[in-house]
Amino acid sequence: MKLLHRITRGFTMIELLIVIAVLGILAVAVLAAINPIEQINRGKDTGSRSDAEQLSSAIDRYYANHGYYPWAIGASSTNTSTYGTGTNGLTKLTSATQTVGGDAQQMLQNLSSGGSSELKSSFITRVVASTYNYLWIYNNGISASSTYVCFIPKSASFREEAWKRCSNNGTGLNTLPTDFPPDGCPNTSTCATAGTADAATGCYICLP
Repeated sequence: MKLLHRITRGFTMIELLIVIAVLGILAVAVLAAINPIEQINRGKDTGSRSDAEQLSSAIDRYYANHGYYPWAIGASSTNTSTYGTGTNGLTKLTSATQTVGGDAQQMLQNLSSGGSSELKSSFITRVVASTYNYLWIYNNGISASSTYVCFIPKSASFREEAWKRCSNNGTGLNTLPTDFPPDGCPNTSTCATAGTADAATGCYICLP
């Protein structure tokens, strides 16, 4: 009587290569859908928006408590964050001790624990670090005008948001407030999703 033996065969090399290739294709597809770099940049932009909101709120609180802005000498000052001209556009905040405006007042220092305590010193240190995506400020010095705190978006989704505001959702009919920083929309035709995230060609996210 013959015994029948079941022969168990493993995968061939070709079959293993096919499986590995399929897994590789699926991995590439997943990474393309998730786009980790975009997600990282979006997270950074979300942080920049939060910081801009904090700084904007601190400036408003300072004004409410003192009757003048933290870059001004006093309530009678007509100083603006654009060095008194109203045409220089946005001012980049690169140092806690830099002066903003013609009165030469150190705005961030005045807002920190060394001044009005509207902002923590750790916040100031972080937003002026060389590795940070700097904040920019603008106020045209006209009574009742808003103070804008802006940043250059790094992610495609935030750049598209900025472009839509600058170009009224792509229609080209700009309906920005009259006190909006002139440099906030330097080139509405090139700062869409595919635009570069820099000051020369990109639209800014500006609050409010």
